[in-house]
Amino acid sequence: MTADKIFSIANLLAMLGWILLVFAPRWTVTRKVIVSGFVPLLLAAAYTVLIVLFFGRAEGGFDSLSNVMKLFTNEWAVLAGWIHYLAFDLFVGAWETRDAQRRGISHFLVIPCLVLTFLFGPAGFLLYSILRFFLGKEVKND
Repeated sequence: MTADKIFSIANLLAMLGWILLVFAPRWTVTRKVIVSGFVPLLLAAAYTVLIVLFFGRAEGGFDSLSNVMKLFTNEWAVLAGWIHYLAFDLFVGAWETRDAQRRGISHFLVIPCLVLTFLFGPAGFLLYSILRFFLGKEVKND
C-alpha cells in the first residue's frame, strides 16, 4: 500500500471520528468507536507499524531542529508524524467529550474546543481545560 493511500485512509478515519464527536457525541456508535479510544488506538497501531518499518530509513533525529527537519524529508516519516497528530488529537477530543459529559458541561460549549483541538491540538486542549475549570462539576474518583 502506498503512503498516499494510507494517508487518505487515516484522514478519513480521523475525520469521521471528529464528525461523530461534534454532531453525535452520545450516539452508541460514537461511544463504542471513538470515545472508547478504539479509532485513536487503530491510528496508534498504524503509526507504530510505520515507525517499525521505516524509521531507520529516514535521515535526521531528535537532537536538534535541523535533524528533526531532515526526518520530514522522507514521505514515510512524514506520514508517521501526521498519523501521530491524528491519533493524539482525536484521543484528546474523545477525552474532552467524555470528560464534559461526566462533568455536566454543555456539548454546545465543548464544540469550539473540539474544533480547535482538531485544527490546533494543544490550543483546543487549553480552551477545554479553561472551560472545565470554570464550568465543570466536581466528579469523584477524578
